[in-house]
Amino acid sequence: MSTEEKSLNFIEQIIEEDLKKGLPQDKLRFRFPPEPNGYLHVGHASAICLNFGLGIDYNAPVNLRFDDTNPSKEEQEFVDAIKRDVEWLGFQWDKECYASDYFQQLYDWAVELIKKDKAYVDSQTSEEMAIQKGTPTTPGTDSPYRNRSIAENLDLFERMKQGEFEKGTHVLRAKISMNANNMLMRDPIIYRIMHAHHHRTGNDWCIYPMYDWAHGESDYLEQVSHSFCTLEFLPHRELYDWFLNQIYEDSKVRPKQREFARRNLSHTVVSKRKLLQLVTEGHVTGWDDPRMSTISGMRRRGITATAIRNFAKTIGIAKRENLIDVSLLDFCVREDLNKVAPRVMAVLDPVKLVITNYPEGQEEWLEAENNPEEEVMTYRKVPFSKELYIEREDFQEEAHKKFFRLSLGTEVRLKNAYIIKGESVIKDADGNIIEIHCTYDVDSKSGSGTEASKRKVKGTIHWVSIPHAIEAEIRVYDRLFTHENPDGNKEVDFKEYINPNSLEVITGYLEPSLQSAKELDHFQFQRLGYFCVDKDSTPEKLVFNKTVGLRDTWAKVSVQ
Repeated sequence: MSTEEKSLNFIEQIIEEDLKKGLPQDKLRFRFPPEPNGYLHVGHASAICLNFGLGIDYNAPVNLRFDDTNPSKEEQEFVDAIKRDVEWLGFQWDKECYASDYFQQLYDWAVELIKKDKAYVDSQTSEEMAIQKGTPTTPGTDSPYRNRSIAENLDLFERMKQGEFEKGTHVLRAKISMNANNMLMRDPIIYRIMHAHHHRTGNDWCIYPMYDWAHGESDYLEQVSHSFCTLEFLPHRELYDWFLNQIYEDSKVRPKQREFARRNLSHTVVSKRKLLQLVTEGHVTGWDDPRMSTISGMRRRGITATAIRNFAKTIGIAKRENLIDVSLLDFCVREDLNKVAPRVMAVLDPVKLVITNYPEGQEEWLEAENNPEEEVMTYRKVPFSKELYIEREDFQEEAHKKFFRLSLGTEVRLKNAYIIKGESVIKDADGNIIEIHCTYDVDSKSGSGTEASKRKVKGTIHWVSIPHAIEAEIRVYDRLFTHENPDGNKEVDFKEYINPNSLEVITGYLEPSLQSAKELDHFQFQRLGYFCVDKDSTPEKLVFNKTVGLRDTWAKVSVQ
């Protein structure tokens, strides 16, 4: 990377300094190390873009490593979902790795620690260990088992491995210091007993390494040069380095852990524990519910990989945590979809419009442009007939001066079609308008080249021909949480802020070109917003998700 090309963020500055100090360029290797205990969310998306982006910028390999050290919470489903998300975001890893690949080596190193009197088997209960660990302001006290003999520790650890003991009866702890200022350095647990089936190693192991022990050593085994993680791991760095010191050989690359700030998104939660709660308690339909902050949920909603990458690039990398307004993500989505989404016509709150002077039984197929942003313009045909649907809000019986849509006695252009004039309405017994009657100017068809077709009127509205309309289920989404920071008040359960109106399901009417639309196809419903085809959609019943509106309307709706 040339430092002249752009200003470097502090992560890139760290790499540049290491290169200047002698780290060979070909020794650069990065990694993205998710735990397969849930689906990835928007915070992970930023980390993915960071690590794989560094790989692209420095022409360096990037590993995808699953830190699968807790079989009670991990599943193959999560592994598959993570791989799918990374690929969908547009990245490819060099090696697919698993901490479980290194279980034997991690065990062997733990045995070496015992032999060097740097680890011991502790037989206290978890409650006893918590008490003797002390507090941030008071030192801890040694475990009564801290001075077990090396021989006894080796014997107990081997028997733990063989499955002789119940969960919770013993743990292996590193022998560091019970007086350390950093609580994580007070003889941390390295191994615990777990009689649980692992999604890759089956029942081969009855003990599993703790994350802190496995993570840095896995980086070392893979010869990762830089281990970037979020700020909550800053206190862990001292332990990360202590563990590496026990095994490091001068001839190899020593991984360097550095931390960046988590980028929280407003009106969302990004804790996997809380996301799991939303799923298991039925507040959402699953991990890929379009209201979720998961990558799979955003993809299903219609947010593009390009928009997420641009969002990650826009918010950048920082040393301090802050709350990013979700409207910035919406902006990135609109910016991308504006370029790539075909324009189509759909009516979501229909009222019937009858053109009284249009010939009975006649239909026309009019030309409509697909996307004005295209370099080479393409067109499609849309059917026109005597009876149409228009949006109810596009008509007012008696309009105010600034209403430039259809009203009685005024003219408006039907998009890609004719100029019409409101003449009368039909109402039901409750006074609701159920039908609008109008006349059309036969010579005013768009693009026909006549003087009448060039006539200017102040408003243009969209429409759908009733005989040709396709009925579809439209899922309209709002923020899942009414509060911009549902995690911000620790005294209030975050679920108290769940938006009861986060999903509205309505019936819409679409132009027939959408009949062949496939899952995740994106469209701009003209004047309404961007929508995509949901996975529930079938040829018999089309289902569309609203991705984002044409402009930000949430600010005026937000409730604290």
